[in-house]
Amino acid sequence: MPPPLHAQTRPVPEADVLDALPPVREVSAAEVAARISGGSRLVVLDDDPTGTQTVADVPVLTSWTVDDLRWALRQDSAAFFVLTNTRSLSPEDAAARNREVVRALHVAAAAEGTTYVLASRSDSTLRGHFPLETDVLSETLTHLGAGAPDGVVLVPAYIEAGRLTVDSGHWMRTTGGLLPVAESEFARDATFGYRSSKLPEWVEEKTGGRVLADQVLRVTLDDLRRGGPEHTGRLLSSLRDGRPAVVDAVCDDDLRVLALALAQAEENGTRLLYRVGPSFVRARAGQAARAPLTSEELRPLRGDAPHGLIVVGSHVTLTTQQLDRLRERGGIAEYELDVALLLDEERRDAHIAEVAAAAAAALDSADAVISTSRTLVTGADADDSLSISRRVSAALVEAVRQVNATRRPAFVVAKGGITSSDTATHGLEIRRAWARGTLLPGIVSLWEPVDGPATGIPYIVFAGNVGGTDALADALDLLRSA
Repeated sequence: MPPPLHAQTRPVPEADVLDALPPVREVSAAEVAARISGGSRLVVLDDDPTGTQTVADVPVLTSWTVDDLRWALRQDSAAFFVLTNTRSLSPEDAAARNREVVRALHVAAAAEGTTYVLASRSDSTLRGHFPLETDVLSETLTHLGAGAPDGVVLVPAYIEAGRLTVDSGHWMRTTGGLLPVAESEFARDATFGYRSSKLPEWVEEKTGGRVLADQVLRVTLDDLRRGGPEHTGRLLSSLRDGRPAVVDAVCDDDLRVLALALAQAEENGTRLLYRVGPSFVRARAGQAARAPLTSEELRPLRGDAPHGLIVVGSHVTLTTQQLDRLRERGGIAEYELDVALLLDEERRDAHIAEVAAAAAAALDSADAVISTSRTLVTGADADDSLSISRRVSAALVEAVRQVNATRRPAFVVAKGGITSSDTATHGLEIRRAWARGTLLPGIVSLWEPVDGPATGIPYIVFAGNVGGTDALADALDLLRSA
C-alpha cells in the first residue's frame, strides 16, 4: 500500500508508491479500437486546449455551430475535441457554454444520424469547474431527452506528465519523487484550489458534502489489473442516479482496460459521463502513444517565414524556469507585456501596440517571445483573480493578432492554458483544425489549422504545468530544425 497521502508534505520515492502494485494487464490500442468501432463518437469538451496533447490526427473545433459540429462528426476519427475554454470563465458563463455546446451537438448528431458520449476534459492537477460542468451536462442531456447519466466517471491521470492515481489517491511526479497533488502549487490556485489528494474526499470537498466520500465508487488497480474488463465493467454498470466513480491509472494499459470496461457497461445500457485528464482520451479513442513529430514531418506544416512567435502567459514556476532555459539557449528576441500597464485602461492599448510592433519587426532575424511580466497579480477573491487573468490573456491575444497582421510567423507557440485557448480562437481566428501530434513525448500538441488567417501556420499548444526545465527550448529546437 502507498503511504497515506494526508501525511505527506514532501515528495516520497516512487518505489514507495508503485513497487507493490499488481502486475500490469496488457491491452493493445488495436483491441480497444476494434471494440469501439461503429459505436458512439467520443466528444471531448475541453476546458482549455491542452487536452489534445496525447492524441494524433484528431479534429479540433474552437467553434460549436451546428455546421462546425457536423463537419467534425463527418471526419474519420473515433473522437474529436470542442474547445470550450470554460476554465477561464465564471461559473455562470461556464454553465451557459456547456449547455450551448451540447444543444448544438444534439442537433448535429441527429442530422448526421450518429450518437455520441461526452467527456468533460479538465486539468490533471484537479483544477476546473467541478462538479458544475458535469452537473450541467447531466441536466442538459436529460432535458434533451438523451437520458440522465447513471454515473460520472472521474479519471484525472495524465501518464506522460506523471499525474498518477493509486488507491484512489492522486499523485504528481516531481524531481524529488511523487507528491500528493494537494501539496502542489496547483492546489493553491486562486480560483480552483482544494485540500484533498484522495479523490473520494476531493469529490466530497468539491460538492460541498452533497456527495460523501464513502458514496463514491472506487475503481482500483486491483479491479483493473486483477479483475480485468469484465469485472470492472460490472462495477461501472452498478452506477445509478449520477453516482461518481474514481478510477486508478498508472499506465496506458490501465486506461485501456477501463476503455473496454466502459464499452461493456455502455452496451449493457449504462449511461456514463466522463470527467477526465488527457490520457483517458487517447485510450478511449483506441489510439496508441505515438512518437513526437520529426523534423521531416514538421517541414510541410511549417510556415514560410524564417522565424516563429512564442507567447507566454502561464505564471507557474515551471513555465518561468522553462523560459529561463530558452533564454540561455539563445536565438530569441524578448518583449514583455507589463501586467500593471495592461490593467491601466489609459495606457493598455499603446503598450500592446508597441510590444506587437517590436515583435513583428524582430521575426526577420529571431524567434520572438512575448511574455507577461513574471510577477503574478491576483485579485481580492477568486472571481477577481479570474477577471485579471482574462484581461491579461486578452492583451496577449491582441498582441498576437497585431503581429500576425503585420508579419506572418513560421509557427506560433502558446504557453499556458487560457493563453493557448484565447490565442487560437481570437488571436489566430482558428475555427477548425487537426491535432497532428506532439513535439515532445505525450506533451505539447501541434495543431494544423484548416481555415482562417492561421491556415499554413502550425499552432503549438504548450500547457503551463508540463515538461521538464528544458522542454520549451527543446520544442523550439525541433521547430527550428524543420
